[in-house]
Amino acid sequence: MVFQYPNYDISVYKDGWPINPKVLNGASTVVVYADGGPNHPLMKHLSEFDELHKNGTALVCIHYAVEIPKGNPGNKLVDWTGGYFETDWSVNPHWTAEYKNFPDHIITRGVKPFQIHDEWYYNMRFREQMEGVQPILSAIPPKSTLSRPDGPHSGNPHVRAMAGQPQHVAWASENSKGVRGFGFTGGHFHWNWGNDNFRKLILNAIVWSAHGEVPTRGVPSKSLTVADLEENQDYEKSSGYNPIRIQKHLEQWNSH
Repeated sequence: MVFQYPNYDISVYKDGWPINPKVLNGASTVVVYADGGPNHPLMKHLSEFDELHKNGTALVCIHYAVEIPKGNPGNKLVDWTGGYFETDWSVNPHWTAEYKNFPDHIITRGVKPFQIHDEWYYNMRFREQMEGVQPILSAIPPKSTLSRPDGPHSGNPHVRAMAGQPQHVAWASENSKGVRGFGFTGGHFHWNWGNDNFRKLILNAIVWSAHGEVPTRGVPSKSLTVADLEENQDYEKSSGYNPIRIQKHLEQWNSH
């Protein structure tokens, strides 16, 4: 599946690592939006992607794709993107995050303050001293996000000790050779892509990671309808599916 954006060729490969890995040779950036943990698409291809990264290919990981097992895989993701979800350290609660202020970074161009409910992972394992890492989205999680018992994803003494502190849920990285990376912990709910600011931030990040030119007002895209978001869905609609309610959310989000 190939899409077009001015001066870019964008190809989509579903269901994991491409059957023909040569299609990744020379790629400016690779975006992974897929299962994480032991099922992460890069798990069996760490050395292959490391070679691509050394040759300048950036990596963008979205939602579950920011999680990979500890040890060498986790160290690689830290190297490639600046941080990752580490079990028994990071947590994955659902909460409404409000983003009022943004850093002066190319990725935030044209992005206006917004709030949205998602499965925002936090307390990520970042590079030491945040070397080469710039937080992009930060918010203070409510106490309710630590109400679950301790577990690999639900809570631990480390994260509880940080209660009430701002947490970085999206970040950009660049290494000494100029190779870039981006991590974004949101993206659990498909309908959130209908939020113009949520979507613009990710589009900006992808173009930035590829060393592309991000317009002053951010990468443009049309506002989406429920019908747009229903296209190419792999899942059956649930009994509680309510498109009218979703459309109202879209209109409320994008009316400012």
